[in-house]
Order: sequence, then C-alpha cells, then structure tokens
Amino acid sequence: MQSNNPVFSRSEEFNRGGGYGQATYGDGGAYPGYAQGQPGYGDGQTAGFGAPPVQQRTDRMTIDSVVQTTAITLGITILAAAITWFMTPAIESEEAVGILSGAMLVGAGAAFILSLVNSFKKIISPALVIAFAVAEGVALGAISKFYDAMFTTPDSAYGGIVVQAVIGTFAAFAGTLAAYKFFNIKVGQKFRTFVIAAMFGMVALSLMQLVISLFGGGAGIFALNGLGLVFSIAGLVLGVFMLILDFDFVEQGIANGLPARESWRASFGLLVSLVWIYTNLLRILAILQQD
Repeated sequence: MQSNNPVFSRSEEFNRGGGYGQATYGDGGAYPGYAQGQPGYGDGQTAGFGAPPVQQRTDRMTIDSVVQTTAITLGITILAAAITWFMTPAIESEEAVGILSGAMLVGAGAAFILSLVNSFKKIISPALVIAFAVAEGVALGAISKFYDAMFTTPDSAYGGIVVQAVIGTFAAFAGTLAAYKFFNIKVGQKFRTFVIAAMFGMVALSLMQLVISLFGGGAGIFALNGLGLVFSIAGLVLGVFMLILDFDFVEQGIANGLPARESWRASFGLLVSLVWIYTNLLRILAILQQD
C-alpha cells in the first residue's frame, strides 16, 4: 500500500504490497512465514518432526489498538496543556506575558521538530510520539491561555472561546468519522495528492509569515481580520480532509494486517489533524467575537 501522506509513507509496512485491499500478512507475499494453508503456519500443524508448532502472528494493528494509543496521546496532550495553563501566571504583567510566550515558543518549536522526526521515521517510536504530545500540549496550553485572556469575558457563552473550540474540534472529528463511515467515502489518489500538497503549502505560508514577522512585517494570514478569517476557514476545511486521510489509512492498515506498533503512527497522524482543526477553530472564533 503506497502512501503520499508523509506521516504514513515512511512506514515500510504501509508501503509493502500493491494497491489498497491487498493483504501483506497471511497471503505469503511480503511475509511468507505467515502464509496461510502451509504446514506449521497458523493451521495448528508443526513445522517438522519434533519441531514445536509455529504460532500465527497476533500482534496486529486493530481498531482497539488505534483507539488506545490515540487516547493515550490525546490524554497526554490535554494533561500537558492543563499543566501549562495552571502553572503559568495570569496575564497581568509583561513578565507573565514573557513567561507564557516562552512556553508557547518552546513547545511549538519542539513539537515542530518532533513532528518532522515522526513523519519521516521509518520505524515509529512510541516514545517520540509521546514526546510530541507533551510538546504540543505545552504549546496549546499557552496559546489557549492567550486567547482566553483576550476574548473570554464573564458573560461569554458556553464557557468561553477555548471551551467552544474544544467542543467544535471533537464535533468535527465525530462528524467527519460519521460521514466517512455512513457515506462510505472512498479516498482516491488525486484527493490524497491535493490534501498533502495543500497541507505543505499552508505550512510553508505559516513559516514565511513567521520569518516576515521577525523583521516587523506580516502577510496578514494570521491577523484577526477578513484575510485571517479566510485563511483559517481554509485551514479548518483542510483539517477535515486530513482526518479523512487518517481514517482511510487506519482502515487500510487494519485490512493489511500491519504490526500493532503502527497504531502509534496512526494516533500521531490523528493528533496532528485534531490540533490543526483546533487552532484554526480558535482563530475563527476569535475573529467572529471581535466587535
């Protein structure tokens, strides 16, 4: 199964075999040692006289393993965000702003580096995925506290802008998953290419904006204005498309009998998509709440 997704394309297991739906375990192709119907491989027979029976492979990626690893990474991200929120001082002075800004920059920088490592690493490392979740949580906790201080008032509905963004993110996840299953969405090669190209394009624009801002300029794509709103809506739609790719890769990975450790790669991809959706929702809500 060949992938254009940088998160999954580095996985040797995802890229074994032919097209979608072609099994890589149990068909004697990529792993002949697990071929079905051969003596001593999953049929209860022995491999030879006096030899112990060879056990069929059981450590495969399943829905349960993906749910478990995703729950771990998401839980760690939320915990790190909560700790950052409560351990940093309230935004009442320049010193507090500096501390929170430092936490945001350190967390975002570490998360960006770890995202590149995890995306292009052939053998997924659960420890690096967890480290990414911690770094992402620190960055999200800091940026969420900034937005809460700027746009949440005592009379804000539904607990404020951060709570609204969190609810919206999980609603987007649930809605996308429901649409993917009930409408039996099929992911084609052109769709994959478009989503990945758009994702890299938006990342490049974001980095360009960061570099320009260091010299006192700005392209306005992160500004809380009309252009920023258009950019954030486009980012939100792209995040939903990224979720569709994630669901497709999880489904195909399970069908192809990938090793259980690949569940960590799937959970990393899902976490990236959820964070992408959350940050864009946060900006959209901030722009809409301005007078």
